[in-house]
Amino acid sequence: MFLTRRALLTATAAAAFAPHAALAQSPISVIATTGMIADAATAIAGDKADVRALMGPGVDPHGYRQTRSDIAAMARADVVLWNGLYLEAQLEDFLTELASRTRVVAVAEAAPADKLLRHVDYEGRADPHLWMVPGLWRFAVERVRDTLIEAAPDHADTFAANAEAYLAELDAVGTYAADILSRVPQEARVLVTAHDAFGYFGREYGFEVEGIQGISTESEAGLQRIGELVGMLAARKIGAVFVESSVSDRNIRALIEGARARGHEVTIGGELFSDAMGAPGTYEGTLVGMLDHNATTIARALGADAPARGMAGRLSAES
Repeated sequence: MFLTRRALLTATAAAAFAPHAALAQSPISVIATTGMIADAATAIAGDKADVRALMGPGVDPHGYRQTRSDIAAMARADVVLWNGLYLEAQLEDFLTELASRTRVVAVAEAAPADKLLRHVDYEGRADPHLWMVPGLWRFAVERVRDTLIEAAPDHADTFAANAEAYLAELDAVGTYAADILSRVPQEARVLVTAHDAFGYFGREYGFEVEGIQGISTESEAGLQRIGELVGMLAARKIGAVFVESSVSDRNIRALIEGARARGHEVTIGGELFSDAMGAPGTYEGTLVGMLDHNATTIARALGADAPARGMAGRLSAES
């Protein structure tokens, strides 16, 4: 049973209103909702901040609900960073109210409105999956940098330099992705996944993207939608679909069975990281590694000549 929004704030009022006397000291306390945001904050802050992600590998942010320990940690933090754009749908009300008491910043909402995608099934909302494209995620990274500088201005030069180095790494993996994905035959550039998290990816790299569910995993996948995709796979002779690390593979397997029933064989081309990164301490547990893994897995499964171990030979053997 979850507490109401008002009760949640009341339960942590003492912590939320506690003076942040240590705000200018090092390290500052940073809570990030997702691993992608935590990765940026960690790279930028270095040892000047203690960064913690609420959601680890395999966790779906669309349906994530805060725990009591999450509430206490966010109320005590110097900085709380979240994606926004309704990614953390179940946390939005709490974080909006908490913002009146501490520094809470929706980093993806720094992206210009004209660069955001809309979706017919997501009325009034923008696609929140900006981290799929380094050029778009740059806006979020810069917002993280600016927020950390506001929280600890004594470290402004360090944060600015670290942010530039991190953005350069993201640019490098973006260039690599563009190269190997351009090798996929035009007729094979169809990316079928569990939910529609790859819209920006498709726009950037020239892929048609089909998700069984909508932008949010909270949306329902109907039999009609699965039937439509089965027909498309068979008609266009698409041979690979992809599961996601943070989404059940149930619908993808139903899709494969449906295609088989029509005499068309479809395989799982690999597991992609969509709303969460890989295990902590691994290359795939960084945003650069996550993007390297996704681009390499997609390119190889759809017929491109791409290195098995990715951009710099760092992908795990299982990738």
